Amino acid sequence: MIRAEICENLRNLWILLLLLFSSGAVAQTLPPSSSPSVTPAPEEETIIPTFETQKLARTYILDIPAPRGQITDRHGVPLAQNKLSYNLAINFPTPLDFSDAQALSFTHEKIDKAEKLIGRSLKISDEAILRHYRNRGIMPLEIAQNLTQSEYEEVKDRLSAATVVRPIYVRTYPNGKLAGQIVGYSGKTGRNLDGIIDNHETLWPETEGREGLEQTFNEMLTGKHGQYKLTFDKDGRKTSEKLVAPPVAGDNVITTLDLRLQELAEKALQAKAKRGAIVVVDPNTGDILALASWPTYDPNIFVPSISTEKFKALQDDPNIPLLPRAFRSSYPPGSTFKIAVGIAALESGSVRPDDTYECVPSIEIGNLTFHNWKKGDRGALNFIQALTESCDTWFYQVGIKTGAAPIIDWALKLGFGAKCGIPLRGEVEGRVPNDEYMKATHGRRLLNGDIANLSIGQGDTQVTPLQMAQAMAIVANGGTFFQARLVQQVQTLDNQIVTAYQVRAKRTLDLSPATLDELRTGMINAVNGAGGTGHGASLDNVEVAGKTGTAQWGPKNKERTAAWFAGFLPSDQPQYAFAALYEGDVGSKVHGGSTAAPMIADIFKDMYKGQQANARRQRREPERGQKIPRAEPVEEDESD
Repeated sequence: MIRAEICENLRNLWILLLLLFSSGAVAQTLPPSSSPSVTPAPEEETIIPTFETQKLARTYILDIPAPRGQITDRHGVPLAQNKLSYNLAINFPTPLDFSDAQALSFTHEKIDKAEKLIGRSLKISDEAILRHYRNRGIMPLEIAQNLTQSEYEEVKDRLSAATVVRPIYVRTYPNGKLAGQIVGYSGKTGRNLDGIIDNHETLWPETEGREGLEQTFNEMLTGKHGQYKLTFDKDGRKTSEKLVAPPVAGDNVITTLDLRLQELAEKALQAKAKRGAIVVVDPNTGDILALASWPTYDPNIFVPSISTEKFKALQDDPNIPLLPRAFRSSYPPGSTFKIAVGIAALESGSVRPDDTYECVPSIEIGNLTFHNWKKGDRGALNFIQALTESCDTWFYQVGIKTGAAPIIDWALKLGFGAKCGIPLRGEVEGRVPNDEYMKATHGRRLLNGDIANLSIGQGDTQVTPLQMAQAMAIVANGGTFFQARLVQQVQTLDNQIVTAYQVRAKRTLDLSPATLDELRTGMINAVNGAGGTGHGASLDNVEVAGKTGTAQWGPKNKERTAAWFAGFLPSDQPQYAFAALYEGDVGSKVHGGSTAAPMIADIFKDMYKGQQANARRQRREPERGQKIPRAEPVEEDESD
């Protein structure tokens, strides 16, 4: 349930705004425990329409926008909420009988005094002033929006007659950039109105979700309008004003995110990657705990609206901060895909755990030479050893022996090649190439060379960081494919659940215990064992199981590298499954073990700080022809 103090803040926010038009006085911020006392409105006249009064006597029913509901993390910590903002405005006296010259003189005088108080220039054209006075002079004319706190303090007790401070609520994102691409932002539904007043127009422009969860859950977050009634007599004098119906605040969206983990993930990316993504999932529920992309942006810059210059700067930034790489970009997975290949080989019976294949520097497939990332001959390896060392030539041979069909089938079962189904616009589905794709794209079916590339996560294979974390969660929990969950529930201000998104197992993969044991042992050894490629993720007080990957994509003259590290921890009773992606610059040499793995170490070093070391699983290194040297420094090459 959402925390009580958050609900109280929302209630008081709209109660305060019910004083918006009462008496033209400065509205004061009420403390959370206060109950406002509203000055009784003048007794409303009953106006009998006649030929003479039809155009003069008027009653207006105006809509009061409701506060948007909040978006919170799984613990109720606000990610998006509302705050009071103050606009400086001029109230024109009624009846509206100024000439144009008088209206301009009156307005200029108030603007001049306001400029002296707040210390900044207020530019409003005479045309805009007169258009407002003629069409909607009974409504305040805003001359300054979003007063800073210092400006508000300066003017609140020193306003000249007919100049008022109008409190309104605006969206705010209290954590700045943190989770900004997930929460998204909201913007005005239209410009400030300046035409003739219509019944049921809003007292100020509404906002709507434009990106992220703000957009997806816009209807639920928006709430229901209140109504405010203004009555004027035949002479144009205001005779009454009263609240007809209070606004109903929007519903609150409770996400699965853990703000602490999200912050650690973004800090790790900021410190170690110019571009990249980190996803952390609870393997026992499918809950997304962190969905971080870098670079990102601060959604507060869109409140109340973003300037053309600032938006263009975001669009033109070569690092694309508006792109949530965690789910809207896909990359070749490199050797992390060897998990899927290993499952296909072991489950199809093409390879038994004790089968060995030579880990040679290169092999010939057709008329092409395919290389291992290590230059020397590593001898005969079994599956655990090959996964630990990430031997490419071993996986070329095993992949071709297994065949494309089982590899593709198991990759799809692990969730690759399909959207994870999170409630965010633009999620991409990645790609697991099959014969149909190859024929449409390259004019041929999958050949042995293509299968070799597929076996090390190269070629046309594309996965998102979210898909990779999801696949690691399936391995971590023993084969259950949970629906990825980003939102737990939507609830009212009074904690009544409107919509709940339950933990849901989509299917069970029926992985054999023997295959799971082989995978887990190989992944543990990859981080903690001799010859492993993921030593950069090793921690003192918790055992990490993982797999590195390094892959190239793009045209040769603009080739870039995707460096991966994916896995789970603790290895014996996994609580977290993860994927880290480091997106390299053109021409740069980066590797999963040296760039992605340390980011995961940074996150979980903090998460497990102060905890006792857990019992480490006994690592298995079956005997073979050539022993892997202990503590060998690993320097990955470009195809791991």
